[in-house]
This record gives sequence, structure tokens and C-alpha cells, in this order.
Amino acid sequence: MASAVADRDTFPKLLAAHARERGDAPAIREKDLGIWQSWTWREVAHEVRLLAAGLASRGFTRGMHLAVVGDNRPRLYWAQLATQALGGIPVPFYQDAPAHEMAFVFQNAEIGFAVVEDQEQADKLFEILPQCPTLKHVFYDDPRGFRHYRRDELTSYETLRAEGEAWLRDHPDFLEAEIAKGKGADTAIMLYTSGTTGNPKGVVLSYDNLVRSGEAYARLEGLTDREEVLAYLPMAWIGQNLFSYAQWLVVGFRINCPESAETVITDMREIGPTYYFAPPRVLEALLTQVTIRMEDAGWVKRWLFRHFMALARRVGSRILDGQPVSFGDRFQYALGGLAIYGPLRNALGMTRIRVAYTAGEAIGPDLFVFYRSLGINLKQLYGQTETCASVCVQHDGHVKPDTVGPPLEGVEVRVLDSGEIVLRCPGLFVEYHQNEEATREAKDAEGWYHTGDAGYFDADGHLKIIDRAKDVGKLSDGTLFAPKYLENKLKFFASIKEAVAFGDGRPEATAMINIDMQAVGDWAERRGIAYSGYQDLAAKPQVYELIRECVEKVNADLAADPKLCGSQVHRFVVLHKELDADDGELTRTRKVRRRYIAEKYESVVHALYSDMDHCWVEAQVRFEDGRTGSVRAQLAVKTARTFPPVAAKAA
Repeated sequence: MASAVADRDTFPKLLAAHARERGDAPAIREKDLGIWQSWTWREVAHEVRLLAAGLASRGFTRGMHLAVVGDNRPRLYWAQLATQALGGIPVPFYQDAPAHEMAFVFQNAEIGFAVVEDQEQADKLFEILPQCPTLKHVFYDDPRGFRHYRRDELTSYETLRAEGEAWLRDHPDFLEAEIAKGKGADTAIMLYTSGTTGNPKGVVLSYDNLVRSGEAYARLEGLTDREEVLAYLPMAWIGQNLFSYAQWLVVGFRINCPESAETVITDMREIGPTYYFAPPRVLEALLTQVTIRMEDAGWVKRWLFRHFMALARRVGSRILDGQPVSFGDRFQYALGGLAIYGPLRNALGMTRIRVAYTAGEAIGPDLFVFYRSLGINLKQLYGQTETCASVCVQHDGHVKPDTVGPPLEGVEVRVLDSGEIVLRCPGLFVEYHQNEEATREAKDAEGWYHTGDAGYFDADGHLKIIDRAKDVGKLSDGTLFAPKYLENKLKFFASIKEAVAFGDGRPEATAMINIDMQAVGDWAERRGIAYSGYQDLAAKPQVYELIRECVEKVNADLAADPKLCGSQVHRFVVLHKELDADDGELTRTRKVRRRYIAEKYESVVHALYSDMDHCWVEAQVRFEDGRTGSVRAQLAVKTARTFPPVAAKAA
């Protein structure tokens, strides 16, 4: 594993080292038209060299920002490296962000250059071009759809590459000199926050931040250059940048770009990753697919699945952690491995996984235990964009479903009297771009970063995250109310895709719920329930009863929790539309904008806390082509059974 010494303290220097030491080893693969294509470390270094020279020929210089927009593609990774080789700063964007959301970042970072994946992404930039006068150069990878474009700003990747090749003939030593100027304290990348309460903030991260964070995880897990990693998450997310970019360059393993979002599971089965990272929403979606398949199976398979999964939940995690388990249970678990667990891991593409992480938001304990019970070494970590996702992580043999583990090496964590978590760590960001006030609010004079999260350490020194500090509240009777905790428990059920809990300052907890169209649609079809679309399906009385069962199971579970037994969900509604980032209801990382939702659906919240059995709601939506419209519907308000603490086991 590389160390953060002078000749390896930046990503371009690390790339050069890998090209020297393992030049013919595969560095990156991409599936295109059903065929995996591979590039060695030496080939990657050559491509980056040509691309950097092309950018230099166009006037790109040290300190400039370059936008990267698209799915995970080798050429977009090379664009980031080429930018960094010239001392520039890449700014990756979420590929599904609409044009109007991108305008602020282009203005704030004064971006003059952009590399995009395809026509769709280029069109977004041309839409905001009048608002972004600094943007002069747009380079595209996929040529489809550009035949009749005549724009001065637009250039193909191949043209830029050819310009670089010509430019290098006249400046043969320029690039090596530029790379040598870089140092660990330089800015490596700028990632923008999701902007849940206002405009997003540009988080400035240095090479030292990312390299040292990548090294800490690599040492903990004993990572080697033989690891296989699937690079499928948004390039603008810190988790993707740390585990599929920074660690790729720190350790020298191979990353694999899937053909598309729709083929990720198939591609994952073909690759067989050994090191894996997934946010809870991805793990929830995989579990939903498993549940649907088992519901469609014959009664024998369903019985076997339920029998062996009950056994796995009881002993699977203990076997994985090396804890004592009876011979009988071990024997049955081995049989389950042949009949259920092994085929299921293979179907999920997780047969070869040695270590897997989840982070981004809290994961429901039931969901977490499900994967570990299959023998998948899934562990939780805690971090934020501002900390390079490197604060706490669970260690092998010491994994708990309700904590994020102890602090990583070199990380200091404190819990203030208010319950807020503050920390200092090697991955702590440099500053917020052009926002000194926000930087001072986040980092105090002693260098402690105020996370905004609430939590506490348990007796074993593991950190337990309750919720965002600003979201944790109390019911009117003083009972603790942690909305994210309730939402995660609801989302464990395959029928529930999203949930929004309310209750702070109220007499009881309530919830708005989104059904999972795939899971509930399959459930309805097997019962002969006809429906015409999401809104029609969500309003079916049978669906309300299905969701009521899920809510009541959560309430029965909460009754066993001494701290949260009073915050059971009393009333709920099933929303007529899916919560959507394009409608401002979710962030691009699918975090709920709870305050915005409460304002947008004020009539629904009012009905939840009254004796009304229905309410009318009208909401504005944004369609894929950019048009806006409104959807009006009548929602039923239903009551769920709640349980006194002593009734928890009886439910």
C-alpha cells in the first residue's frame, strides 16, 4: 500500500507510481455493449497525459475548476486525474440533477471547463449557459446525438485528446513539471453538499484528507491490489470518491464501471467484487427484489426460505463474528448455505465479498442483520462529506446493528452536553468554498468540527447515532422523538420505499408513507387487484391494510425500546405520488427534506393531527422533460394499533 510520502502525496503522483510498478496490470474496466473492456495502469497514465495536455492547450491552468457530469465512465475518471495533474480542481455533479440545480454550482465555483458523458448532460449545460458566463469549453465522451450540433463551446473527447498529443510534441516536459509542483496540502477536489436548508456549499478537500483517509481504511481491512471494486455510485458523492477513486489510487486495485444503472446487479454478478460499498437505499432495493422473487416462488421454496432465514437471523451474525454456536445450529446453517444463503449471495453478486460497508444515512437494524445473517461481512461506518466519510467504523468481530463502531485511528470524537457530536480527524475538510462564515460555524477555533448529528457512546466505546441534532425532538409529553429512526424501521419492509415521520411538539407520532411500486405492484397482481398507476394503487383499501400491518409491526417493535416506546406511529397516510428530488422533496442522495415536506403537505399534516379520516392534497410536480404540473388527490387518513411496553412480545 502506498504511503503519503512526497513522491506519492497526490493522485497524479500515485498514478505515475502505479504505471511504473504495475504498468501491465488492469486498472479499470468498463462494460460497453455487453463486453468488458480493460485498461492497464500504463494505458490509464497515457490517456490522462494526453487529456491533460489537451486541457493545457485550451488554457486550463492551476487553480481552475472543471465540471465532471455523468455516470461512472473511465474517461470521466481520467478527466478528474488530468485536471489534478495540471493543479486544477474537479467538481463532479450528480448525473440526475436538473439544469436549474447545476447553475448555482457553476456560478459559485466560476467553472470554465466541463467534461460530460453524453448529449443529455451537454444540453443541461447549454440550458444554463446564459447564467454561467465563465463556461467556455464543454467536452463530450459519447458522440451519439451531436452530429448536427454547431456550438463554439462544444468539442469531442477525441479532438481534445488529439490536441493534447500535438501539444505534447512542443512541450514534452511540461506535464511532469506540473505534477511535481503538486503537494498533499493542495486542493484535490470540491464536492457540494446536498443543500437541505439552502444553497449547497462547496466542500474543499485536500489530497492529504483523501489519501490519509483511504490509507486508514486500507490498513484496517488489509486491502491489496487484488481487490475488485464496482464503481456505480454518483461521482459527486464522497463515498464514491473515497472508496472507488481515492482508494483505487492509494491501494492500486481494480475498479469496474457497469454498463448502466439497470445492469448493475448483472454486472456485479459477473465481476464478483471483493470490496463493496452501498448506501442503505441500495441495500433496501436489493432486499425488495429478493422479497418479490420469494413471494413468486412455490410454497416449498417459500417455506425453506422462511425456515432458514429465521435460523440465519438467530445465529448467522454470531457465526460471522466467530462467536460460539452449537453444533446443531452450525450444521443447519451449513445446510442453509447450500439451499438458501449461497444461491442468494450469488443472485445479489456478493459471493466473493470480503468486506462491505454501508453509510450515507442510518441503516435499519433489521436490514443490517439480514445481510450479515447471510454471511456477508457488512459493516457500518460514519462520516460526512466534510470528514471524507472517515470518522467511525465497525471492526471485525465487534459489529453491532445499532452502532457505527469506534473512532478510526487518528480520529478524536466528543459528545457535547447537548448531545451533538464534534470531532477532529485527518480527513477534515479545508473550508467551504467562498463561505468563511459557514466554515467558522462548522469548525471552531480549536479545530473541532460540529457535525450536527446527535448520539452517544455505549459501554464498549461504540458511537450510536440517534438522528440529526436539529431533528431529534420530544413529543408534547416529553417522550424522545427521533424521526429518522422511525423512518428507517418502516423502510425495512419491502412495501415501503420512503417514510416521513412527524411528532416534535405534538401529542403523538404520525407518518407519511410512499409505497414501493415494484413490490406492492407485484403483491397486487398476485391477488388480482387491478390498478392503472401509482396513484390508483396507493389509494387501494387493500394497500392501506398492507401498510397498516407494517406500521403496527414497527409499533410492536418500538414497544420493547424503553427510550422510544412512547413514539409509536398512531396515524398515517399513503401519499399519492413518490417523493422526488426533482420536486425538492429529497436531496440528490435521497435524504428527506422534512421541513420542506411539512410545508408542502401542510394540509396532510393537519389531517394527521385532527379527527379527519381523509384530506385533499394538491402538489406541484416536475416531469422528466422539464415541464411542471400539479397532481390532486384525496388521501385516506388511517389509525394504527399501538402497544404498551409490556405488549411488545405478544404482538
